[in-house]
Amino acid sequence: MAKPKGKKAVKSSSRKESRQKQQQELDKLQERINNYDPKVDESSISQFSDLPITQNTLQGLKEANFVSLTDIQRKTIPIALKGEDVMGTARTGSGKTLAFLVPTIESLIRNKITEFDGLAALIVSPTRELAVQIFEVLTKIGKYNQFSAGLVTGGKDVKYEKERVSRMNILVGTPGRISQHLNEAVGMETSNLQVLVLDEADRCLDMGFKKQIDNILGHLPPTRQTLLFSATQSDNVKDLARLSLTNPQRIGVSSDQEISATPESLEQYYVKVPLDEKLDVLWSFIKSHLKSKILVFFSSSKQVQYTYETFRTLQPGISLLKLYGRHKQTSRLETTMKFSQAQYACLFATDIVARGLDFPAIDWVVQVDCPEDAATYVHRVGRSARFGRQGKSLMMLLPSEEEGMLKRLKIHKIDPKFMNIKQKSKKSIRPQLQSLCFKDPTIKNLGQRAFISYFRSVHIQKDKDIFKIDELPAEKFAASLGLPGAPKIKIKGGADNKEKKNASRKLLALAKADDDGETKDESSKVRTKYDRMFERKNQTILSDHYLKMTDAKGDDDSDDDFMKVTRKDHELNEDELPDLTLPNSKRQAKKALSKKASIASKGNPSKLVFDDEGVPHAIYELEEEEDFIKAGDAKTQKEDFVAREREVMKETDEVDKEVARQKRQEKKRKRKEIERRAREEELGSGDEEPVVATLGGIDLERDMEQPSSDEEPVSKKPKWFEEENKKTKKDEFVEYEQPETLEDLESLTAKLLGN
Repeated sequence: MAKPKGKKAVKSSSRKESRQKQQQELDKLQERINNYDPKVDESSISQFSDLPITQNTLQGLKEANFVSLTDIQRKTIPIALKGEDVMGTARTGSGKTLAFLVPTIESLIRNKITEFDGLAALIVSPTRELAVQIFEVLTKIGKYNQFSAGLVTGGKDVKYEKERVSRMNILVGTPGRISQHLNEAVGMETSNLQVLVLDEADRCLDMGFKKQIDNILGHLPPTRQTLLFSATQSDNVKDLARLSLTNPQRIGVSSDQEISATPESLEQYYVKVPLDEKLDVLWSFIKSHLKSKILVFFSSSKQVQYTYETFRTLQPGISLLKLYGRHKQTSRLETTMKFSQAQYACLFATDIVARGLDFPAIDWVVQVDCPEDAATYVHRVGRSARFGRQGKSLMMLLPSEEEGMLKRLKIHKIDPKFMNIKQKSKKSIRPQLQSLCFKDPTIKNLGQRAFISYFRSVHIQKDKDIFKIDELPAEKFAASLGLPGAPKIKIKGGADNKEKKNASRKLLALAKADDDGETKDESSKVRTKYDRMFERKNQTILSDHYLKMTDAKGDDDSDDDFMKVTRKDHELNEDELPDLTLPNSKRQAKKALSKKASIASKGNPSKLVFDDEGVPHAIYELEEEEDFIKAGDAKTQKEDFVAREREVMKETDEVDKEVARQKRQEKKRKRKEIERRAREEELGSGDEEPVVATLGGIDLERDMEQPSSDEEPVSKKPKWFEEENKKTKKDEFVEYEQPETLEDLESLTAKLLGN
């Protein structure tokens, strides 16, 4: 009689069957991927369900309301699923994020990556906001997969990230913070990396992130899949060679076109505005579009701050926000979320917002300052008219910028329409700005900084056919900002100013006193090298000592002069001095001034090298003419010599690189060992190991509230503008925090009036 199977045996068999079923599904999907032909099968794919991807990914896409494929997704995802390197270029707002997230997740599934396999996918983004946006989409579509994922950006606590980053399968972050973790994080291995993604690739590969990207690439294995995506693409051979791409597939743009077209549903306009009327035009535009969502671009953060503070004081009737690079991480994320959720608002920002960010339903993109090139224009206007929605853009051009900028845009088939400004609807706010600058020194200081930063931003632009700093009306622009006059701009400081800045005031006063008290017989004074040394500028340590030494005025009886070193001028006998008179004859003068002539009697020195037999030779020894002719043509000998030296240098370079790599790895290994021991001691003392976050399980709001290392912990007391969940009784008191800004005071007043 057969014994019934136990519970363990039944569970083991069911697991085995589920594994076999999953493997069969993966084999079928892999077969569909291998048989895919872009020329034949591309037209038959219109939805995500038509793609050869797993059910878990499909379910996540469906719940996130991603059903139909965009053009770039239909062309890119099947090829990326094959494991090939891809360079994807498409209109901004066409869905490039899903074009690389779906192949990344599927690659990890097919390679059977688990939470114990370490880092398998790395997604690099140039800005924090774009990294957060990518991570949010990743958590939505990957919620049914068991991969661990992490978001690392600057401005957050490094120690908090270090404890968890080594156990992440998918890592999304900015170049600087990813590079830091690769150098310092314990247990963060990259030998199992499958996919590297560069979103906004042209920005990641430029000189601003060159050092960080090169460091990241130095830690990654060469056998990986690389995906590059951007609205504009770099064709620089050196940039692509750094990534070690193998036969990359270019999708979405031809090889002779660098910049893709703007969205088809975008209406593009431009106006010709003098520099001193820009703020008046912007104010009038905002006042006439109060029921709109507006994004305004400036060239510098100082202009953003000045415009925000002045317009907020004047109250145009719409919510105003500001966003630029030097904000704290929490403030930037809070501003991004507020603008995304607002129905009507106006955001003043720099080009940090120009790339990749998806703000819902932006009606107008206004460029107060001219973009530096056509690529920047494409990225700016691409914040509107995303995913087929309607949108409009307006660019303000100076008379000196109009011809050159329009010519650059026409090269890339971009032709904005000219728009006239109605003088009736235009209102000047110059008197109000002058009044604000007169009453508030802070506003005046912001105006001066905005003035200087604008001129500097024009000065550093490369295209001098567009940006002509000599034609800018400085006085009129300063008056338009409410300033009494144009601030002085010193873009390049002179040598005299630098010397005056570094000079010691006591030494200058001393030198002046010495000049006033000079005797007529100046030729009798003897100046030594110590005099010259103590009179040098910026000698802050020696100057006080010198003043003490020379401050004695004969008051030997004073208590302050006790044990004080005083300087004495010694008399020198003329007989003891060497003869420093000029030579009488020209031959003697020539011999004295010529180093070669002066050592001719002693012999011309030359360096010698000794061979193995001990025979001395000159460093540069010329061979005989007959031997040189026998060796062949001079040009051929030169080429052979250069080729040999090049090979030697190449071999030496490889050896040096290997030695540097080994030193870096050894340093990293020692640091990891020290941190690992410290962590083991903490775990041994009874502390529990932190739980690994899985895809979809990371609380983004908690990460946003996580204080950085240089910030104080956030108070748990609710702020005055936060809604309370519990209703308070009539007799109870409600406690609010002290409002710090004008905006806080306005909101507090509105809330109290509402109660």
